[in-house]
Amino acid sequence: MSAITDYTNRETCVLFGDAAGVVLLEPTTAPEEGGLLDFILGMDGAGKETLYMLGGGSLHPASHETIDKRWHYVYQEGKSVFKVAVKAMADVSLEILERNGFSGKDVNLFIPHQANKRIIDSCIQRLGLTPEQVVINIERYGNTTAATIPVGLVEAYDEHRLKRGDLLVMSAFGAGYTWGSLLMRWSI
Repeated sequence: MSAITDYTNRETCVLFGDAAGVVLLEPTTAPEEGGLLDFILGMDGAGKETLYMLGGGSLHPASHETIDKRWHYVYQEGKSVFKVAVKAMADVSLEILERNGFSGKDVNLFIPHQANKRIIDSCIQRLGLTPEQVVINIERYGNTTAATIPVGLVEAYDEHRLKRGDLLVMSAFGAGYTWGSLLMRWSI
């Protein structure tokens, strides 16, 4: 994120951190013992004006002009994004649980996108979770965007917070607007 963060914009530069994460999924020979149970993805293009990067892609490829105009930095209208993110992440997390016959009491670990502590707190409240059921690391790394969930998963594993058979919910929200949730049974 540091490559697309405008350090003259205090509304965004204090939010983001750099990280990378990888998760390897393998087929299971015993689906009843674990693995990916369900996922939900959603999007709404209404967010194109409140969370985006103007430069890049095929519409405005990098050029001397787009760089001079500072179009290759992330732009975020914080209050608007917050309102949508709180609702989308909480709704999709609750939906995936209910759709599969679970509630917050059944969740062993919730690994949310680490965009904002207040968004995470809203999800915790809406799902009826305890702090022990949630991975939070935003205070150490900031919002590492697509890496937040893989980093959280690795930390939970390293801290021995995962055991075979645990029910996990992962939920994220991002640019555009896009959001999603994944339900899995830990099988390692």
